[in-house]
Amino acid sequence: MKSFKGLLKSFVYAFRGIAFAIVNERNMRIHLCFCVYMFSFLLAFDFFEVSRTQLALLAVACGAVMSAEIINTALERAVDLACKEHNELAKIAKDCAAGAVLVAAIFAVICGISILWQPEAFSAMFDYYKTHPAMLAALVISLTVSLIFIFSGKVGNIKKISIRKHKND
Repeated sequence: MKSFKGLLKSFVYAFRGIAFAIVNERNMRIHLCFCVYMFSFLLAFDFFEVSRTQLALLAVACGAVMSAEIINTALERAVDLACKEHNELAKIAKDCAAGAVLVAAIFAVICGISILWQPEAFSAMFDYYKTHPAMLAALVISLTVSLIFIFSGKVGNIKKISIRKHKND
């Protein structure tokens, strides 16, 4: 039973790390919002023709970008902890980690464009929103909320958080 508690705690720590990255990293919030919108359009509407394999490929690409962003966040915090003053090697480590996120994001965008470049789907979306003004208003409101979430880092009462040491749990 002790090992099961340890397993559950490891999931709690992992979710805490994900939450930390979402709340404290603007780029993570950007990645998250793009994924939510993309999968909402793919799963809730039938504008795009996407196979299960293509959907899985898009999910893997999004997961790779968000995983890279979380690893980048962890590396940046560890480097900041280890080096209180400017250090060229610390800068290189942080720049390389950020570069890894950029590479993953570029390839995810290429993947998305290659799968989702369907002009007829965009035309159908335009026609849909043209004939459903309430849905267009809902989209505009959700985009506004997303921009506030991305640039303020707050939703409701959620504020910037820090992670406590595991000993305190």
